[in-house]
Amino acid sequence: MWDPGQYQRFAGERGRPFFDLLTRVGASGPGYVVDLGCGPGNLTAVLAERWPGADVVGVDNSPEMIGAARAEAGPRLSFALGDLREWRPARPVDVLVSNAVLQWVPGHLDLVRSWPAWLAPGGWLAIQLPGNYDQPSHAILLDLVRSDRWRPRLAGVQLNRQAHDPADYLGLLAAAGRVLGDTDPVDAAAQVRAAREALDTLQRIGKAQPEDKTMLDAFIPCVQTLESEVQAGKPIGEAWLKAAEAAEAAAQATAPLRPRIGRARPLADRSVGHADAGAVSFGYIVRTIADQMIR
Repeated sequence: MWDPGQYQRFAGERGRPFFDLLTRVGASGPGYVVDLGCGPGNLTAVLAERWPGADVVGVDNSPEMIGAARAEAGPRLSFALGDLREWRPARPVDVLVSNAVLQWVPGHLDLVRSWPAWLAPGGWLAIQLPGNYDQPSHAILLDLVRSDRWRPRLAGVQLNRQAHDPADYLGLLAAAGRVLGDTDPVDAAAQVRAAREALDTLQRIGKAQPEDKTMLDAFIPCVQTLESEVQAGKPIGEAWLKAAEAAEAAAQATAPLRPRIGRARPLADRSVGHADAGAVSFGYIVRTIADQMIR
């Protein structure tokens, strides 16, 4: 349960990344602005002040946060209770903002991949989320989880859902987009090519190797399984299901590894015994794709 009052005690600190993000948005006269994960609405109100001619909508899945946010509502500023994974805009969006929320959404890369399709021509997508897995607060928490007192109760619990590297988001979105395009049919062969292109791009940009304890450890067996299942003539839904199973198993198999690259590397031995967060998140992504494809 979120406490809007407690949340607002640190409104200044929480707002700084939002304002940094907003300075990069060059929209001059948008008509429809959406804030996904709006919290208590104080920053959504800033969007309405910047673009007074726009209809501005804030969305959050916390009844407490939306209750507080509605005190900010005005003629063109409204708030809606909804899950980011299920909510859809009323019309094409001119500015889509998501500030410090995706780290709470398992498998959020798949969600982000769908957002560009919501944009109006010339629309803006502005996303910000923290990447602080190696900070002292998180290191201390991991030490507690591994302690004699808490290990029996918390063994295997995924405590942290964090941002991936910026290059991961860029690589996945751009690589799949180059293969799939906007007009060609997205058949099984095209999906396999897109998955392979995304994997190759991630390896090229991120420089990770197998067993570095990164998302790559789940990505490689996923794509290999998808390729082999499609080549064997399996329906694409079944192929994605097998790929999801391979990704999830590979993610859990990262637990005994010692990270050699990425944000978990500074934690070194502290992360041994815990599956890599990026690999686990990737498993969520592929499971979501599989669930959609077999419907």
